[in-house]
Amino acid sequence: MAEDTGRSQPAGPGRVLAALALAQFICSFAGSNMNVMINDISRDLDTTVQGVQVAITVFLLVMAALMIPGGKLTDRYGRKRCFLAGLLVYAVGALLSAAAPGLGVLILGNSILEGVGTALLIPPVYILTTLLHPDVTSRARAFGVVMALGGIGAAAGPLIGGLITTFVSWRAAFVFQALVIVVIVLLGRRIEDPLPPDPGRHFDTKGAVLSAVGLVLVVMGILAADNNVWLMAALLVAGALVLGWFFRSARAEEAAGREPLLSPRLFRNHTSNLGLVTQNLQWLLLMGTSFTVAAYLQVVRGYDAIQTGVVFTAATLGLLATSLSAERLARRHSQRTLVMAGFAVSVTGVVVLIVLAGNYATAWAFVPGLLLIGLGLGVMLTPSVNIVQSSFPEDQQGEISGLSRSVSNLGSSFGTAVAGTILVAGLDRGAYAVAMTVLAVAGLGGLAAAALLPRRTGPAAPSAPLSHRSSR
Repeated sequence: MAEDTGRSQPAGPGRVLAALALAQFICSFAGSNMNVMINDISRDLDTTVQGVQVAITVFLLVMAALMIPGGKLTDRYGRKRCFLAGLLVYAVGALLSAAAPGLGVLILGNSILEGVGTALLIPPVYILTTLLHPDVTSRARAFGVVMALGGIGAAAGPLIGGLITTFVSWRAAFVFQALVIVVIVLLGRRIEDPLPPDPGRHFDTKGAVLSAVGLVLVVMGILAADNNVWLMAALLVAGALVLGWFFRSARAEEAAGREPLLSPRLFRNHTSNLGLVTQNLQWLLLMGTSFTVAAYLQVVRGYDAIQTGVVFTAATLGLLATSLSAERLARRHSQRTLVMAGFAVSVTGVVVLIVLAGNYATAWAFVPGLLLIGLGLGVMLTPSVNIVQSSFPEDQQGEISGLSRSVSNLGSSFGTAVAGTILVAGLDRGAYAVAMTVLAVAGLGGLAAAALLPRRTGPAAPSAPLSHRSSR
């Protein structure tokens, strides 16, 4: 994965942005497209709905657990090198998943290798987008494109996956992912890294292990809720203790003059902390809704993959309509207002989904709620990311990008784990309404966090100082 030589011409800004946005698209697509393959994969691999849920959740969890280390590795080895390495690992995982003879190999390819690849390639997407667009307006435009493709990947994943599964096979959906990776490599091979790598930069291996183990234990605890309450409690307590150990270790590293995996100082920024909370709850809402509705339609209503995917078109159209308007919205409204509006519209959509799905048997009953959720998410995804990324200077972009993506993917893991755990407990006994109600409460929590954001997090707010030189 050598860097391009000085004779190579750097890629144009449109080509670079296309590569970065497509990378976010395919990673988000991977997190949601399996939702419509639940029945097909279960039959083909002789597993259960819970088995497929575990594969989806482990993929999201691996991303969340390794995103912070992945962000730090970009400082040491370079953003472009990590980006291309992540694409290669992801492609291998996709092809292995396509040929999986059983659930174990599917988890290895999809959940592990694609998860590791994503953790390597996603932090560079956000670092490069931030560094290459130094002012708030151009950055809002760039993040609007990236987040639009990411949101569309998550929202349209069921439709695209449903079409491929119905007309070819669920295995072909993984071949599709590998083909998109080839396109991304061709678009991004001449990306010019704005900052040189620093091979001698310290990497906190102990912190990387502790953070990963702690996050894994927490999500495993949620997954264990439907089997054993005591096991759930033990795993959650163990996870909390390991994460506490991680933060103590980080403070000790910093006190000793060494660079920790994640500086505790990042959490002293009140605005960024609130932005991270909103990011977590946005993706919890998106992925939780996607899994809940898809599972309900297939298991209870008996829909096939393509029928389920078509229903989700409403969410895709809503998200596309608002996320591509990110630049215009950023000029007219503060980022705080946009995030609050997004949560309010999304929670309304969840309530509509609960009411209409409970009273009408037609598929059209799901369209208004999913459309509102798509519109709401599209409004707030970009400003939440911009709030966090713009709160820090360039020498901390590796850390904050890793933390930001880890928090978002942890939200996706929580959404799938919590909703899936409730659903597995009894889809035919009102579990759908319970799962959606839990997601609505999470959305209200996001609205409360957004209301606490400073009123000046908007177009007039200055961007982080970006000098385009390393300040290490």
